[in-house]
Amino acid sequence: MLRLGILGSTRGTDMLALISAIKTNRLNATINLVASNKHDAIILQRAKEYHLKTLYLDPKQTDYHQKLSSAFKNANINMIILIGYMKILPTSFINDWQNKIINVHPSLLPAFAGGINNNVHEAVLNAGVKETGCTVHLVTEQIDAGPILLQKKCAVLPNDTVETLKQRVQTLEGEALIEVLMQGVF
Repeated sequence: MLRLGILGSTRGTDMLALISAIKTNRLNATINLVASNKHDAIILQRAKEYHLKTLYLDPKQTDYHQKLSSAFKNANINMIILIGYMKILPTSFINDWQNKIINVHPSLLPAFAGGINNNVHEAVLNAGVKETGCTVHLVTEQIDAGPILLQKKCAVLPNDTVETLKQRVQTLEGEALIEVLMQGVF
């Protein structure tokens, strides 16, 4: 059974897809800890609504990542999922969790690598591409450059806005995360 730790800074929309898959027995996993570097992150509020254990750590602490790693180890986590986590993980943290950290990126990497949240969708629209999607990949020291586990695609529609495109891509993100975790392709 997967024992997931989720690390997020934003709304945690993809976490809701994971919770649903777990509750319907589609995904054999538990979410043991949801952690954030933002005390007011909506992901923490949502986790509490589902009675999940949450943790806020102040990222200004000099030993922030060490405490975060310890918290995940103490929660008996065997896979960390980054969901809208707006901080770069240091090499020491990545090494502690080698091949155990998955990120979901809102584009078809390597296209639009390094971008975050709405900036990616805006860049997609500005580039005039006809197709976008999401990428689930292992986290390495290079940002958005780890081994790709799965990509899901969708069309960019002529009338798309950042928000409509984001909603469509986020639906794919949840599906992709579940698929990767179900297949254990990491």
